[in-house]
Amino acid sequence: MARRDITIVAEARELRGKNEARRLRVSGAMPGVLYGAGGASVAVAVSPKEVGKILHSKTGHNTIFNLALTGGETTPVMIVAWQNEPIKDTLLHVDMKRIDLTLRIRVKVPVHTKGEPHGVKIQGGLQEAITREIEIECLPDEIPEEFVVDVSALEIGQAVRASEIVLTGSAKLISNADSVISHVIMLKAEAEPAAAAVEGAAPGAAAAEPEVIKKGKKEEEGAAPEEKKKK
Repeated sequence: MARRDITIVAEARELRGKNEARRLRVSGAMPGVLYGAGGASVAVAVSPKEVGKILHSKTGHNTIFNLALTGGETTPVMIVAWQNEPIKDTLLHVDMKRIDLTLRIRVKVPVHTKGEPHGVKIQGGLQEAITREIEIECLPDEIPEEFVVDVSALEIGQAVRASEIVLTGSAKLISNADSVISHVIMLKAEAEPAAAAVEGAAPGAAAAEPEVIKKGKKEEEGAAPEEKKKK
């Protein structure tokens, strides 16, 4: 489950703008916004350190935690957007959305694979990860941390698709059911000779053709002086 017993304290702020944001950051806080679930939008000041801990946790931005406004409401929220300073990578701003724990929400959950495919281990193929997360709809308290898919049985030309991921609880797949999570392909070096064999041409036949043309060209060029002598 994504919900944790985490509470972050926030202070409502009256002033806005670049100067106020700069002042907050100098004091060790950062600006943010709280909205959603029918409540009013509130400008807040929060600890970038505490928000950073959540973003870097295993559940990341899917983590549901409590936001306690000083002198106001305490409500479950999720981080829906954040801004980082491009060079130092420090947090500059965060948007948080109130969550009604009785209503279904849509979230993107990471997908990981396990096992070495038969097509790689025995057949010499190459495994490629195509989709690294899928979107689902579920109750807030039932958000999975991740999905793990076993790819051990995959052979060359086979794939695991989003529809094959086992969902639990109230989860419903929103992503395209045919989306490829991972597949095993043949290496190009092995595929090219196979393609030539299908076409019925021996390897190297195409390379010999230019030599024949080149030889014919020389014979044509050598014929010109003889014709002049006859004249």
